[in-house]
Amino acid sequence: MFNENQIYRRKDIHDMYGGNRQSGISPSAKTPYIFIFTGASGAQHGYKDEWLNEDVFSYTGEGQSGDMGFTKGNLALRDHLSTGKRVFLFEYIARGMVMFVGELTFLDSDYFETHDTSGGLRTGIKFFFRRVGEAKYLIPEELKMTIIAAEPNEAYSIFKKPNSTERSRLVTSRVGQGAYRKSILHRWSYQCAATGYNDTRILIASHIQSWKDSSDSQRLDVDNGILLSPDYDALFDKHLISFDVSGRIILSSEINTTPIKSLGITGNEKINNLTEGNRYYLKLHNQIIK
Repeated sequence: MFNENQIYRRKDIHDMYGGNRQSGISPSAKTPYIFIFTGASGAQHGYKDEWLNEDVFSYTGEGQSGDMGFTKGNLALRDHLSTGKRVFLFEYIARGMVMFVGELTFLDSDYFETHDTSGGLRTGIKFFFRRVGEAKYLIPEELKMTIIAAEPNEAYSIFKKPNSTERSRLVTSRVGQGAYRKSILHRWSYQCAATGYNDTRILIASHIQSWKDSSDSQRLDVDNGILLSPDYDALFDKHLISFDVSGRIILSSEINTTPIKSLGITGNEKINNLTEGNRYYLKLHNQIIK
């Protein structure tokens, strides 16, 4: 039906299959399809969509102002498995022209704090989708949504809009759970970046630039996150270890190498697959290593 990496006119897609021609999420009334569109222009509305690893795509729900809720396109995406709809992802490459990326299937979703078109803070919805087809990674069960009832509204009753107190806590507390933690787990392929240890129950989504020193956008920036096992996280948080821009571990002059080796830290650890964003934040972290 669609060929990966092929370019289409969005108008032609809607002429054939229907669906809202303006919305980022466009369920078809004529066919069991949902079309979703992504592009750089969404940033002005608080959207940030990205591949977290080769299999998992993070997609922001629709709604340019006010809190997002599970209505219309967001509801259709959340419930697409139970309603028998297929989800197709397209990326804008020019005005009116989109490239077909692939078919996706729902994994999970969560609330996060973002801004709207006017710049005001609001509650957004972050979807996590898996690419349909052969997967490279085995996704831990904790990162898959569990269907707990037959009816869609009951099956997803876990999603309750946060009240004002809960929303305030999203901004004022350190984000170690919810959408950010899930994003970091997917980004680092469910294993400690330094060692490859893969028990996700105890791995910690660490901020590279500390929470208190980061802006609102930096606190939720996936590039500002690194997945570490507890010992490494504790030392990293205290600036007793760091990693250079090539990923090699840096040991502080304040730690004795003999005791630290008893924790299994050799001084030869190296992180692979750093992004340019990771390197930017690591440079900041390196500046204050003790």
